[in-house]
Amino acid sequence: MRNLELVLTTGARMLAEDPATSIAAIAAEAGVDRRTVYRRFAGRDELLAAVYQARLDAIEEAVAAARLREAPVPVALHRYVEGIIGVNRKWPVELKRMTADPAARERRDRVVEEVEVFLRRATAEGFLRPDLPPGWPGAVLGRLLHLGGQELPELTDAQAADVLVDTFLRGFGA
Repeated sequence: MRNLELVLTTGARMLAEDPATSIAAIAAEAGVDRRTVYRRFAGRDELLAAVYQARLDAIEEAVAAARLREAPVPVALHRYVEGIIGVNRKWPVELKRMTADPAARERRDRVVEEVEVFLRRATAEGFLRPDLPPGWPGAVLGRLLHLGGQELPELTDAQAADVLVDTFLRGFGA
């Protein structure tokens, strides 16, 4: 389907606003016939699963582009934050709602672990305070990323990343 990404991004936005949104409403907003959507997806749950897969794909791409294992910590942190803000803005649905799917949960857990490894590296290299409870910087960074996509709509992804990285490093920096 040529308009697949449009249907998925429209679905992500509308389902984030109202989880009960119908396929017909999503199709109308995307400018396609609902039968076109139903040819691709048997129902809302299948469409939602495709939205989640697209969101996970985008998250994995953002993590890979950030080069969390190789790039200097400040550069990798900014790339990661900027990338995830973009993902959160394009795919605003919550991943927590999809954790019932074991494959999606596994993909999400791999990404979370990759970020945790990065944050341990940032601590070992002296960018983050070593006295913080395990997992706390990652949990707060996750919440900041969620807020950054919602509370800073007037800023570009890069500008929002500047604010978030500064906030994060001032709060957790060594």
